[in-house]
Amino acid sequence: MKDFERLNRIDTPTITNVVASYHKDEENCLGLYDPWTINWYTDDSIRCMYPELGARSGYAVTCVYGPPNDYTRLGFGDVLRAIEKSPKPVILCIRQDFPEALKRKNGLCGGNMMTAMRVLGAVGVISDGPSRDVDEIRPMGMQYLITGTSPGHGAFSVKAVNVPVRLCGMDVAPGEIVHMDENGACKFPADQVEKVCELGERLLAVESHRQALMRESSGAEGLIRILGGFEDPEICR
Repeated sequence: MKDFERLNRIDTPTITNVVASYHKDEENCLGLYDPWTINWYTDDSIRCMYPELGARSGYAVTCVYGPPNDYTRLGFGDVLRAIEKSPKPVILCIRQDFPEALKRKNGLCGGNMMTAMRVLGAVGVISDGPSRDVDEIRPMGMQYLITGTSPGHGAFSVKAVNVPVRLCGMDVAPGEIVHMDENGACKFPADQVEKVCELGERLLAVESHRQALMRESSGAEGLIRILGGFEDPEICR
């Protein structure tokens, strides 16, 4: 849990910077993905319900919901069992596999579902559709990234648990690490947690120092030098 406490003190854009965004900087970026062609972070269709909560991170547990059909082997209980079995903390990643007209009015997760997830170790939920009960859920302290809100829903079913899913531009597999805040979410392999913490903390310190120097500077040339990169020891100290 200590590493996740460290991760939660780092914003998601900083996490993306050290995971893959600046892949040519081999000292300060892990370069885990081609930043443009691999779907490792969310797009602008996602919304953060509780920006005041800050970052949350955890192991991905995934599920797929859809309209009722003749497949009835899985239910919400299986989602809860998967959360219980997962390493903690958990970010539940929900794919809403509905026809578009239904998906946009499907307030899938509510207070009861979120309470059960929280009891079992979930600290956040991300979904590619709307949900509801945002005021009821806010005191739980769970981060909530969805596409919007809708107050109701019809019947639905669980189609799969712990399969790869795509959520608002991000592909997530069970057991990967998801980091999320008001900027969106990104993912990276679980075996990289310590290194992501180390590089993320270093980058925060460097950027804090760099911005302090910028505030004391005057003129474009001075700002350009300060913005020049990690190679300047005065900026990186």
